[in-house]
Amino acid sequence: MRIPFLFITRRCKAFRSLQQSPFLSPISAQLRHQRIAVLRHTSTHLCKDEGRYYITTPIFYVNAAPHLGHLYSAVSADCLHRYKLLKGFNSKFATGTDEHGLKIQQAADAAGKDPLTFCTDVSERFKYLFSSCNISYTDFIRTTEERHRQAVEHFWSVLWNKGLIYKGSYEGWYSTQDESFLTPLQVTDALDSTGKEIKVSLESGHKVEWMKEENYMFRLSAFRSQLLDWLRVNPRAVQPERFYQTVLQWLQEDLPDLSVSRQRNRLQWGIPVPGDPEQTIYVWLDALVNYLTVAGYPDKHEQWWHVAHHIVGKDILKFHAIYWPSFLLGAGLPLPQTIHVHSHWTVGGKKMSKSLGNVVDPLERSQVFTTDGMRYFLLRQGVPDSDCDYTDDKVITLLNAELADSLGGLLNRCTAPALNPAQVYPSFCTESFPIEQIGNKGRAVVEDYHMLNAMKSLQALVEQHYESMHVYKALEAITACVRQTNGFVQRHAPWKLDRRDSRDQRWLDTIIHVSLECLRIYGTLLQPIVPEISNKLLSRLGVQPGERSWAALNFLPRFQGMDCPFEGRALGSDSGLLFSRLERPNVDKQKAKKTKKQQK
Repeated sequence: MRIPFLFITRRCKAFRSLQQSPFLSPISAQLRHQRIAVLRHTSTHLCKDEGRYYITTPIFYVNAAPHLGHLYSAVSADCLHRYKLLKGFNSKFATGTDEHGLKIQQAADAAGKDPLTFCTDVSERFKYLFSSCNISYTDFIRTTEERHRQAVEHFWSVLWNKGLIYKGSYEGWYSTQDESFLTPLQVTDALDSTGKEIKVSLESGHKVEWMKEENYMFRLSAFRSQLLDWLRVNPRAVQPERFYQTVLQWLQEDLPDLSVSRQRNRLQWGIPVPGDPEQTIYVWLDALVNYLTVAGYPDKHEQWWHVAHHIVGKDILKFHAIYWPSFLLGAGLPLPQTIHVHSHWTVGGKKMSKSLGNVVDPLERSQVFTTDGMRYFLLRQGVPDSDCDYTDDKVITLLNAELADSLGGLLNRCTAPALNPAQVYPSFCTESFPIEQIGNKGRAVVEDYHMLNAMKSLQALVEQHYESMHVYKALEAITACVRQTNGFVQRHAPWKLDRRDSRDQRWLDTIIHVSLECLRIYGTLLQPIVPEISNKLLSRLGVQPGERSWAALNFLPRFQGMDCPFEGRALGSDSGLLFSRLERPNVDKQKAKKTKKQQK
């Protein structure tokens, strides 16, 4: 349906004027933001510049080295960013490090370093990991940067000037480990390592302490109804559904006002409250503003901020789905388009911890299993709404089966000189593989047409799963089609055909042509996940860089009566195996021992 331009313009102006209107009172704000929610629902897709996309990871806390969960967040965001680029979007992708707070202050003291030096050292480790794992971010933000300090100070001043921050006192439970304030219902009794009774967070298990101090409070209680309206009008704002329901459940309870500063004598490592050097801004208010800093806040953020999408772990959902939207509503800014939430990684069925000695070093593993191998495993096994389990054996089994044997084996077969001595993208014969399935005299069978139908729907299916961040489902669909293509080749056994028979030669060429077309589609669709393997595959097929976009997919045009730009083209040079099989160290050692015994 074509919507009149005047209607779009009026909707957009109405939406923006409401967003920019000053804070009056909690009641008037509620009415105003209810109207915003309705206008957002009807005008979001009309107002936004469809050519832009802004994706963020959380900024990672630098109190410890990066772990597997950090890499999973980054790879997930990188996959979405690369997919949007393939779709022709101007995509911005931000990640970075969160460097303020009491935990950092304590960790730096323990390491005998000044806080900034400590932060820089750990931040560089994140940068190195992301560089090694092909994370193609466009901005790496550190909360110790001057541009961020200016953004936070401005954001604070906006909230202060609207009467949303007031001087008060906080008394309650606080977890330094989580940098989180907790209600009495969120804590429980426990024993520490010495047998002493302590209070801990029900969610994280970390120790909490009773805190009483004068500081600044944010009127979080004023935003409960507005948050409920936002979520009800935008049911896809928090994904997957499980986490959307979790946020709704939280909002069934009252929201107490939130302490947004700490006394400077307790927390020196942070941004001072503007106009009050005796107070330090709460680390989460500071950290969340990073998304605006990257967008260009406070002067040049509009073009990016209205197309913002966050990827976060489930442990920081409340900060992103309750605190952050409340801050934004208070500041008169649009809310994120989507908050994509993912679950955690366990190791051998147990939570990763230093005490258990089961923390997986993502850099070391990516060097063992290759960068693309680790990316593929994390996105293939990562199910956003439930925790996922890591073992080296799972990685080896999966990568050998799907990358080395299934996809790599198919490429090797179809480009091998034995089947393709001319090393070209061979011709497609419509007589051998007619468009009409019934009543033809071709050599294709019913299973072959089923394979083509699956291939025709694959692009839309993968697109749907990429958009919803169910990447594992996209890979399931691709893997199923790869199996069908292998079955197609195996079924017709082109190596048994007689090249001296012109009819056999045409059918052999058609089998290879169809298989290469399938491989071209797989290589293109897999670019966001395994960029190096995809590049190797597409280069082997002779597909040029300008022919690898989403718009260039167009599967098997010859079957549709159109010309194929690849037909007759020389294949790229043979650069070896697409993905080398991985070996199991323990099994190999046992084999070596047996061999030695036999020799004796």
